[in-house]
Amino acid sequence: MNVLPVVVTGGTVGAGLALLIRELLASQPALGVALTRSAAADLSVPEPDLDREERWGRWLLGRLERLPGVRVPTADLALLGQGPGQFMLKKTALAALGLLAPALATVPWLIAGVGLPFYIPAGAGLLAAALLFLTPDLAVRDQSKRAREEFAHALSAYLDLVALKRAADAGPAEALEKAAQIGEGWPFLYLQGALRRARLEKIPPYQALTELSVQYGLPALDDVADIMRGSTTDGAAVYKALRARTAALNAELLADQAAEANAASETMTAPGALLAVLVMLLMAFPAVIRMLTV
Repeated sequence: MNVLPVVVTGGTVGAGLALLIRELLASQPALGVALTRSAAADLSVPEPDLDREERWGRWLLGRLERLPGVRVPTADLALLGQGPGQFMLKKTALAALGLLAPALATVPWLIAGVGLPFYIPAGAGLLAAALLFLTPDLAVRDQSKRAREEFAHALSAYLDLVALKRAADAGPAEALEKAAQIGEGWPFLYLQGALRRARLEKIPPYQALTELSVQYGLPALDDVADIMRGSTTDGAAVYKALRARTAALNAELLADQAAEANAASETMTAPGALLAVLVMLLMAFPAVIRMLTV
Protein backbone atom coordinates (compact mmCIF):
# COMPACT_ATOMS: atom_id res chain seq x y z
CA MET A 1 0.00 0.00 0.00
CA ASN A 2 1.30 3.43 -0.92
CA VAL A 3 1.59 5.51 2.27
CA LEU A 4 2.55 8.75 0.53
CA PRO A 5 -1.04 10.03 0.15
CA VAL A 6 -1.72 9.23 3.79
CA VAL A 7 1.37 11.17 4.87
CA VAL A 8 0.44 14.12 2.66
CA THR A 9 -3.12 14.12 3.99
CA GLY A 10 -2.00 13.96 7.61
CA GLY A 11 0.55 16.70 7.09
CA THR A 12 -1.99 18.97 5.42
CA VAL A 13 -4.58 18.49 8.15
CA GLY A 14 -1.95 18.97 10.87
CA ALA A 15 -0.67 22.18 9.28
CA GLY A 16 -4.21 23.49 9.02
CA LEU A 17 -4.95 22.75 12.67
CA ALA A 18 -1.69 24.40 13.74
CA LEU A 19 -2.49 27.52 11.71
CA LEU A 20 -6.03 27.62 13.09
CA ILE A 21 -4.85 27.30 16.72
CA ARG A 22 -2.29 30.05 16.11
CA GLU A 23 -5.02 32.37 14.85
CA LEU A 24 -7.28 31.71 17.83
CA LEU A 25 -4.64 32.19 20.50
CA ALA A 26 -4.54 35.57 22.23
CA SER A 27 -1.73 37.85 21.16
CA GLN A 28 -0.40 41.21 22.27
CA PRO A 29 -0.14 44.10 19.81
CA ALA A 30 3.04 44.02 17.73
CA LEU A 31 4.85 46.97 19.26
CA GLY A 32 7.77 46.83 16.85
CA VAL A 33 5.58 47.45 13.84
CA ALA A 34 3.60 50.18 15.56
CA LEU A 35 6.67 52.00 16.88
CA THR A 36 8.39 51.76 13.50
CA ARG A 37 5.35 53.26 11.86
CA SER A 38 5.14 55.97 14.55
CA ALA A 39 8.82 56.80 14.20
CA ALA A 40 8.46 57.02 10.43
CA ALA A 41 5.58 59.45 10.85
CA ASP A 42 7.46 61.52 13.42
CA LEU A 43 10.64 61.93 11.43
CA SER A 44 8.96 62.26 8.01
CA VAL A 45 10.96 59.42 6.48
CA PRO A 46 9.63 57.00 3.86
CA GLU A 47 7.83 53.90 5.05
CA PRO A 48 10.18 50.90 5.25
CA ASP A 49 9.98 48.27 2.56
CA LEU A 50 7.20 45.77 3.05
CA ASP A 51 8.10 42.16 3.63
CA ARG A 52 7.21 39.44 1.16
CA GLU A 53 4.07 38.28 2.97
CA GLU A 54 2.69 41.81 3.16
CA ARG A 55 3.35 42.43 -0.54
CA TRP A 56 1.62 39.19 -1.56
CA GLY A 57 -1.25 39.90 0.78
CA ARG A 58 -1.78 43.39 -0.60
CA TRP A 59 -1.71 41.99 -4.12
CA LEU A 60 -4.49 39.59 -3.12
CA LEU A 61 -6.34 42.36 -1.32
CA GLY A 62 -6.38 44.50 -4.43
CA ARG A 63 -8.16 41.71 -6.30
CA LEU A 64 -10.49 40.45 -3.58
CA GLU A 65 -11.60 43.59 -1.78
CA ARG A 66 -14.38 44.22 -4.31
CA LEU A 67 -15.99 40.85 -3.64
CA PRO A 68 -19.03 40.80 -1.34
CA GLY A 69 -18.25 39.75 2.22
CA VAL A 70 -14.56 40.66 2.01
CA ARG A 71 -13.87 43.26 4.71
CA VAL A 72 -10.61 44.36 6.28
CA PRO A 73 -10.88 45.67 9.89
CA THR A 74 -8.36 48.46 9.43
CA ALA A 75 -8.62 49.97 12.93
CA ASP A 76 -8.38 46.57 14.65
CA LEU A 77 -5.36 45.56 12.59
CA ALA A 78 -3.65 48.90 13.26
CA LEU A 79 -4.22 48.46 17.00
CA LEU A 80 -2.71 44.96 16.90
CA GLY A 81 0.20 46.07 14.71
CA GLN A 82 -0.77 43.79 11.83
CA GLY A 83 -0.79 44.73 8.18
CA PRO A 84 -3.83 44.30 5.94
CA GLY A 85 -1.75 42.26 3.50
CA GLN A 86 -0.79 39.65 6.08
CA PHE A 87 -4.38 39.51 7.26
CA MET A 88 -5.70 38.83 3.76
CA LEU A 89 -2.93 36.31 3.09
CA LYS A 90 -3.95 34.35 6.22
CA LYS A 91 -7.60 34.39 5.16
CA THR A 92 -6.76 33.16 1.67
CA ALA A 93 -4.39 30.46 2.92
CA LEU A 94 -6.94 29.15 5.40
CA ALA A 95 -9.68 29.15 2.75
CA ALA A 96 -7.46 27.24 0.33
CA LEU A 97 -6.59 24.76 3.06
CA GLY A 98 -10.25 24.21 3.89
CA LEU A 99 -11.06 23.73 0.21
CA LEU A 100 -8.33 21.13 -0.37
CA ALA A 101 -8.34 19.24 2.94
CA PRO A 102 -11.59 17.24 2.33
CA ALA A 103 -10.41 16.24 -1.13
CA LEU A 104 -7.06 15.06 0.23
CA ALA A 105 -8.81 13.26 3.08
CA THR A 106 -10.64 11.06 0.55
CA VAL A 107 -7.37 9.76 -0.92
CA PRO A 108 -6.92 6.95 1.67
CA TRP A 109 -10.53 5.85 1.05
CA LEU A 110 -9.91 5.71 -2.68
CA ILE A 111 -6.75 3.68 -2.11
CA ALA A 112 -8.73 1.29 0.07
CA GLY A 113 -11.25 0.88 -2.74
CA VAL A 114 -14.08 2.81 -1.12
CA GLY A 115 -15.64 5.18 -3.64
CA LEU A 116 -17.24 8.44 -2.52
CA PRO A 117 -19.51 10.70 -4.56
CA PHE A 118 -17.81 13.80 -5.86
CA TYR A 119 -20.25 16.19 -4.26
CA ILE A 120 -19.39 15.07 -0.70
CA PRO A 121 -15.75 16.32 -0.61
CA ALA A 122 -16.69 19.27 -2.83
CA GLY A 123 -19.47 20.41 -0.49
CA ALA A 124 -17.37 19.78 2.60
CA GLY A 125 -14.51 21.74 1.03
CA LEU A 126 -16.68 24.74 0.23
CA LEU A 127 -18.13 24.75 3.75
CA ALA A 128 -14.70 24.42 5.37
CA ALA A 129 -13.27 27.14 3.12
CA ALA A 130 -16.07 29.55 4.08
CA LEU A 131 -15.64 28.86 7.80
CA LEU A 132 -11.86 29.14 7.74
CA PHE A 133 -12.04 32.31 5.65
CA LEU A 134 -13.96 33.97 8.50
CA THR A 135 -11.69 32.64 11.26
CA PRO A 136 -9.10 35.49 11.07
CA ASP A 137 -11.91 38.07 11.34
CA LEU A 138 -13.16 36.48 14.55
CA ALA A 139 -9.64 36.17 15.94
CA VAL A 140 -8.77 39.81 15.17
CA ARG A 141 -12.06 41.03 16.63
CA ASP A 142 -11.48 39.10 19.87
CA GLN A 143 -7.84 40.19 20.17
CA SER A 144 -8.64 43.84 19.46
CA LYS A 145 -11.42 43.75 22.05
CA ARG A 146 -9.00 42.51 24.70
CA ALA A 147 -6.42 45.09 23.58
CA ARG A 148 -8.95 47.92 23.94
CA GLU A 149 -9.89 46.69 27.41
CA GLU A 150 -6.22 46.68 28.38
CA PHE A 151 -5.84 50.18 26.96
CA ALA A 152 -8.86 51.37 28.96
CA HIS A 153 -7.29 50.07 32.20
CA ALA A 154 -4.04 51.85 31.36
CA LEU A 155 -5.96 55.00 30.46
CA SER A 156 -7.56 55.03 33.90
CA ALA A 157 -4.11 55.15 35.51
CA TYR A 158 -2.99 57.73 32.93
CA LEU A 159 -5.90 60.03 33.84
CA ASP A 160 -4.89 59.89 37.50
CA LEU A 161 -1.33 60.80 36.60
CA VAL A 162 -2.42 63.70 34.40
CA ALA A 163 -4.70 64.99 37.15
CA LEU A 164 -1.85 64.93 39.67
CA LYS A 165 0.43 66.79 37.26
CA ARG A 166 -2.24 69.44 36.66
CA ALA A 167 -2.81 69.77 40.39
CA ALA A 168 0.92 70.51 40.69
CA ASP A 169 0.41 73.48 38.29
CA ALA A 170 1.90 71.74 35.26
CA GLY A 171 0.75 72.96 31.86
CA PRO A 172 -1.64 70.84 29.76
CA ALA A 173 1.03 69.64 27.32
CA GLU A 174 3.58 69.10 30.10
CA ALA A 175 1.08 67.16 32.20
CA LEU A 176 0.16 64.87 29.30
CA GLU A 177 3.77 64.16 28.32
CA LYS A 178 5.14 63.60 31.82
CA ALA A 179 2.25 61.33 32.76
CA ALA A 180 2.83 59.24 29.62
CA GLN A 181 6.54 58.92 30.40
CA ILE A 182 5.84 57.52 33.86
CA GLY A 183 3.76 54.56 32.73
CA GLU A 184 4.95 51.32 31.19
CA GLY A 185 3.43 48.97 28.66
CA TRP A 186 2.26 49.28 25.08
CA PRO A 187 -0.65 51.70 25.82
CA PHE A 188 1.78 54.24 27.28
CA LEU A 189 4.12 53.70 24.35
CA TYR A 190 1.28 54.58 21.99
CA LEU A 191 0.55 57.71 24.03
CA GLN A 192 4.22 58.69 24.09
CA GLY A 193 4.44 58.31 20.31
CA ALA A 194 1.37 60.46 19.72
CA LEU A 195 2.54 63.21 22.07
CA ARG A 196 6.05 63.11 20.59
CA ARG A 197 4.57 63.56 17.12
CA ALA A 198 2.50 66.50 18.40
CA ARG A 199 5.62 68.20 19.72
CA LEU A 200 7.57 67.67 16.49
CA GLU A 201 4.73 68.75 14.22
CA LYS A 202 3.83 71.74 16.43
CA ILE A 203 0.20 70.70 16.92
CA PRO A 204 -1.81 70.71 20.18
CA PRO A 205 -1.40 67.49 22.17
CA TYR A 206 -5.16 67.00 22.45
CA GLN A 207 -5.34 66.96 18.66
CA ALA A 208 -2.76 64.14 18.56
CA LEU A 209 -4.79 62.21 21.14
CA THR A 210 -7.94 62.67 19.06
CA GLU A 211 -6.17 61.37 15.97
CA LEU A 212 -4.85 58.41 17.97
CA SER A 213 -8.39 57.65 19.14
CA VAL A 214 -9.73 57.72 15.59
CA GLN A 215 -6.88 55.65 14.17
CA TYR A 216 -7.16 52.81 16.68
CA GLY A 217 -10.84 53.06 17.61
CA LEU A 218 -10.35 54.19 21.23
CA PRO A 219 -13.40 56.26 22.18
CA ALA A 220 -12.34 56.61 25.82
CA LEU A 221 -9.34 58.65 24.69
CA ASP A 222 -11.63 61.28 23.16
CA ASP A 223 -12.75 62.33 26.63
CA VAL A 224 -9.18 63.06 27.68
CA ALA A 225 -8.66 65.16 24.58
CA ASP A 226 -11.91 67.07 25.19
CA ILE A 227 -11.02 67.79 28.81
CA MET A 228 -7.52 69.00 27.93
CA ARG A 229 -8.88 71.03 25.00
CA GLY A 230 -11.03 73.02 27.38
CA SER A 231 -8.37 73.32 30.04
CA THR A 232 -7.54 76.79 31.31
CA THR A 233 -5.16 78.20 33.85
CA ASP A 234 -7.42 76.92 36.60
CA GLY A 235 -5.77 73.60 37.32
CA ALA A 236 -8.25 72.69 40.04
CA ALA A 237 -11.20 72.60 37.59
CA VAL A 238 -9.31 70.34 35.21
CA TYR A 239 -8.23 68.19 38.13
CA LYS A 240 -11.85 67.64 39.16
CA ALA A 241 -12.90 66.86 35.58
CA LEU A 242 -10.09 64.33 35.15
CA ARG A 243 -10.84 62.62 38.46
CA ALA A 244 -14.54 62.46 37.60
CA ARG A 245 -13.76 60.86 34.25
CA THR A 246 -11.43 58.39 35.98
CA ALA A 247 -14.20 57.37 38.38
CA ALA A 248 -16.67 56.96 35.51
CA LEU A 249 -14.18 54.90 33.49
CA ASN A 250 -13.44 52.66 36.47
CA ALA A 251 -17.17 52.11 36.99
CA GLU A 252 -17.56 51.16 33.32
CA LEU A 253 -14.65 48.71 33.53
CA LEU A 254 -16.04 47.11 36.69
CA ALA A 255 -19.48 46.77 35.09
CA ASP A 256 -17.96 45.11 32.01
CA GLN A 257 -15.97 42.71 34.17
CA ALA A 258 -19.07 41.82 36.19
CA ALA A 259 -21.05 41.18 33.01
CA GLU A 260 -18.25 39.02 31.62
CA ALA A 261 -18.08 37.03 34.86
CA ASN A 262 -21.84 36.48 34.83
CA ALA A 263 -21.70 35.31 31.22
CA ALA A 264 -18.89 32.89 32.08
CA SER A 265 -20.91 31.54 35.01
CA GLU A 266 -23.95 31.01 32.79
CA THR A 267 -21.90 29.10 30.24
CA MET A 268 -20.77 26.71 32.99
CA THR A 269 -24.35 25.93 34.03
CA ALA A 270 -25.10 23.56 31.15
CA PRO A 271 -21.85 21.49 31.46
CA GLY A 272 -22.39 21.26 35.21
CA ALA A 273 -25.96 20.02 34.80
CA LEU A 274 -24.86 17.52 32.16
CA LEU A 275 -22.12 16.23 34.45
CA ALA A 276 -24.63 15.80 37.28
CA VAL A 277 -26.97 13.81 35.01
CA LEU A 278 -24.11 11.57 33.89
CA VAL A 279 -23.10 10.91 37.51
CA MET A 280 -26.68 10.00 38.40
CA LEU A 281 -26.91 7.64 35.44
CA LEU A 282 -23.61 6.06 36.38
CA MET A 283 -24.81 5.48 39.94
CA ALA A 284 -28.15 4.07 38.81
CA PHE A 285 -26.73 1.86 36.06
CA PRO A 286 -25.80 -1.19 38.25
CA ALA A 287 -29.24 -1.21 39.93
CA VAL A 288 -31.05 -0.99 36.59
CA ILE A 289 -28.95 -3.81 35.13
CA ARG A 290 -29.65 -5.98 38.20
CA MET A 291 -33.39 -5.37 37.87
CA LEU A 292 -33.41 -6.26 34.18
CA THR A 293 -31.39 -9.44 34.63
CA VAL A 294 -33.40 -10.85 37.54
